[in-house]
Amino acid sequence: MFEGLARGGIPGGQLMITNDVENYPGFPSKIAGPELMAAFRAQGVHQGVEIRTEDVNKVDFSKRPFTVWAGDDNIEYKAETIIIATGAQAKWLGLPSETALQGKGVSACAVCDGAFFRNQDVAVIGGGDTAMEEAMYLSGLCKNVTLIHRREEFRASKAMQDRVVKNPKIKILYNTEVDEILDVSRGEVTGLRVRNNKTNDKHEIAVTGYFVAIGHTPNSELFKEFLELHDNGYIRTKPGTTQTSVPGVFAAGDVQDFVYRQAVTAAGSGCMAALEAERWLAANGEH
Repeated sequence: MFEGLARGGIPGGQLMITNDVENYPGFPSKIAGPELMAAFRAQGVHQGVEIRTEDVNKVDFSKRPFTVWAGDDNIEYKAETIIIATGAQAKWLGLPSETALQGKGVSACAVCDGAFFRNQDVAVIGGGDTAMEEAMYLSGLCKNVTLIHRREEFRASKAMQDRVVKNPKIKILYNTEVDEILDVSRGEVTGLRVRNNKTNDKHEIAVTGYFVAIGHTPNSELFKEFLELHDNGYIRTKPGTTQTSVPGVFAAGDVQDFVYRQAVTAAGSGCMAALEAERWLAANGEH
């Protein structure tokens, strides 16, 4: 198993920047994301997995055995079957304060972290269906939700917009951009400094949670030459399976899932991929 460094960020993926995980089965009193990933890794090692902490630089799925080049020395590896689980990365605004407060009130997943902000004031950044869904979900948990969008109109579907506009707990700020998240010095989110991009008026909003919902980028760039992708860049798999467009290559987790994007669904699809890879090898006389 290659646990990359450059592509996909930290080995362990998005859970490595999640302070607490409350919705993974078996942990009733929550568990820190990095702790959960360390347990996953240790279990793999215990089962005999060889883990290499290096990036895969290039692949060739045009013929079997498949070829993978990895590491600084670009060492060549051959494989009869491959499981891709490179995940996805949340898109961020790129503010220094946003980076500094990730996991300390800054999140890219309302379903994952919303419960920590019950009866508090929060903000959602975005204007598409995902932002609408996040705002609606948080409105069921939080005291008030401020939805901040940099344009005059949302990109979301009309039905989703109507639901949000009619929700009394959601306040909408159009033509508004976030300049800074407060307060890095305290190590927690206490508010936002925002600016109207039409009038240049600035003011502060008191919130304890900041949820960015401007989309995700799947880590699929490495495979686009060989595999069929959806228009949004996620790897296309045969419905109900982890099978890609190349027999013997399977994709699991967030690199192929743009609907659920949860740790438990990613783990479930990983199990599916392992079973399918084993059965494929057996059927093709390699196991």
